[in-house]
Amino acid sequence: MTTWKSLLLGACAPVLLSAPATAATPPKAQTPAVAEAAKPKPKYGTFGFDTAGMDRAVAPGDDFYGYANDGWMKTTEIPADRGSYATFGVLADVAAERTRAIIEESAKAGAPAGSDARKIGDYYASFMDEAAIEAAGLKPLQPELDRIKAINSRADLSRELGASLRADVDALNATDYTTDRLFGLWVAEDMNDTSKYRPYLMQGGLGMPDREYYLDASPRFQELREKYQTHIAKMLTLAGYDDAQARAARILALETAIARAHWTVDATGDMAKANTVWTQGDLAKKAPGIDWNAFLQAAGMAKQPSFGPWQPSAISDIAGLVGSQPIATWKDYLAFHAIERGAPYLSKALVDEHFAFNSTALAGTPQQRDRWKRGVDNTSEALGEAVGKLYVERHFTPEAKAQMQEMVKNILVAFDARIDRLEWMSPETKAKAKEKLANFRVGVGYPDKWRDYSGLQIVRGDAYGNWERGEAFEYRRNVAKLAGPVDRDEWWMTPQTVNALNLPMQNMIVFPAAILEPTFFDPNADAAVNYGAIGGVIGHEVVHGFDDTGALFDAKGNLKNWWTPADMAQFKARSQALAAQYSAYEPLPGLHLNGNQVLGENIADLAGLASAYDAYHLSLKGQAAPVIDGFSADQRFYLGWAQNYRSKFREASLRRNVLSGVHSPGEYRAQTVRNQDPWYPAFDVKAGQGLYLAPDQRVKIW
Repeated sequence: MTTWKSLLLGACAPVLLSAPATAATPPKAQTPAVAEAAKPKPKYGTFGFDTAGMDRAVAPGDDFYGYANDGWMKTTEIPADRGSYATFGVLADVAAERTRAIIEESAKAGAPAGSDARKIGDYYASFMDEAAIEAAGLKPLQPELDRIKAINSRADLSRELGASLRADVDALNATDYTTDRLFGLWVAEDMNDTSKYRPYLMQGGLGMPDREYYLDASPRFQELREKYQTHIAKMLTLAGYDDAQARAARILALETAIARAHWTVDATGDMAKANTVWTQGDLAKKAPGIDWNAFLQAAGMAKQPSFGPWQPSAISDIAGLVGSQPIATWKDYLAFHAIERGAPYLSKALVDEHFAFNSTALAGTPQQRDRWKRGVDNTSEALGEAVGKLYVERHFTPEAKAQMQEMVKNILVAFDARIDRLEWMSPETKAKAKEKLANFRVGVGYPDKWRDYSGLQIVRGDAYGNWERGEAFEYRRNVAKLAGPVDRDEWWMTPQTVNALNLPMQNMIVFPAAILEPTFFDPNADAAVNYGAIGGVIGHEVVHGFDDTGALFDAKGNLKNWWTPADMAQFKARSQALAAQYSAYEPLPGLHLNGNQVLGENIADLAGLASAYDAYHLSLKGQAAPVIDGFSADQRFYLGWAQNYRSKFREASLRRNVLSGVHSPGEYRAQTVRNQDPWYPAFDVKAGQGLYLAPDQRVKIW
């Protein structure tokens, strides 16, 4: 499933919704015929949910996910090029086809040199030119390999590590914790003062998804480690290195030492531990082993006075390895990772070996994705908002935006009312919660200001170079933010992304155009289903501002306690009850969910769905909720929610999701309904059924 973490707030007082892109060039008006042709056709009639995909032989009270989705589960095959498949994947396929048309037209159009359209077209055409890529061989990568080969000292090594630093992690907004580079950089608001930026350094350096892949002693992970070592050796051999097996063994041993230093996913989400500030001088004192002067000079941050080590002990221990492990081993390590990162843009032999381990061995995916799909993804990654601007011109109407904004307003009002009704929270804490909600901002469809790509050079025929320059451009853009004012409207996500986002330090939630499609959202569908589906997503993002992480940030986005001690104790106790509920789930034999690791997302689901339910009934304005073809409004609402999270996993992909992800698998997200009082009468759920919880056992937080 597409990852989406958020934190969120909402407002019942003045609701600040993003303006319709007046600062940027607004999307062009569509003729009715064009707009209608661009819409995906409703698949499920007036309902907005899939009646054929249900299994009415399953009792909702025993397995609500199965009742809503078993028909789909039985007839749907995971595509051969995927490790998993879900509603998000269905919409991602729609967005990819649309984006492909935009990109291929740009590649053929002969747009003016230097224009965004020309860059889009040239980037994609270069990636699709397999003959030119094959002819180039390893030449595009050779300058980096030569720099690594020339390393002779710790200063040289530190300089190369600094030069390879990239802005490829995100600790809060998208919870992207991993990078194969030794460290990752995330430039975002300072948690203690959101009027300025802080450069956060995050642990990295692993080629496999998580520390457990290196440290777990079970046969399954021992086998994966053997496959990984073989993969390292194959990649080095393909790049012309001798003695590849011995080099691979040393690289795996080094990565295992790095893994021992790593924090767990659960610990990484602990804001109090992460909120550490080191001066530039502290780096050498607290993380010796790296020549930090050489590192920062090469990273373009020689004058940066302070840093935020997100996992400080890991940063220290990894730096110690730079100082203690043989330089020759580090050179092999850097060479392998340079080859591994660049492989998707190089010759077929490297592409195929990269896929064999990273997709087949790690995720169980049997078949590589079509090259055009990879080209679309890579072009969108490098030129995301340039592509997104064209995407919304064609595929997002002002009417859809207005309807979404109205739903958001209703859900914010509903959540505000839920705060008023909390019996366990004091008036003092309620006032602070409502203040935070009232400062909430919402972005729908696309950002108000489009990104400037004039500084990014794209050369037709240079696939590897375009990727490399794109990563460097994004890194420089982030480092440059440190010298300027905070951009409170940065989106962090492109319009063509099927996802949603909460930005805790900006007090903002974002809903890109590509997720605002059936079955999540259909302007012509039944309102109950829309509120259960996209309304649940909206509520989820709002509640992220008040989950176990979001609740630690105040109305200005600063990490500041606004709770009374008694209220915080109640909040933690209720949250732990939800964590315990999810820790009991066992997706694979012997593999349980970590309730604390997925707690924030589950709090957001729990209270977000409840807020969406309240908002739906508010939207009726006193009118009776309609029954449609025998389904009550409440039934349609909850079915809209459950079908959002239909998903299938290959075993390796599911295991990876549970070990390293912050979201519960879709089945368990759907079953949060067991904590919702209105769900019980809607489906006549009785004591003794599998999902039944007595009223005093149903977790209620917000």
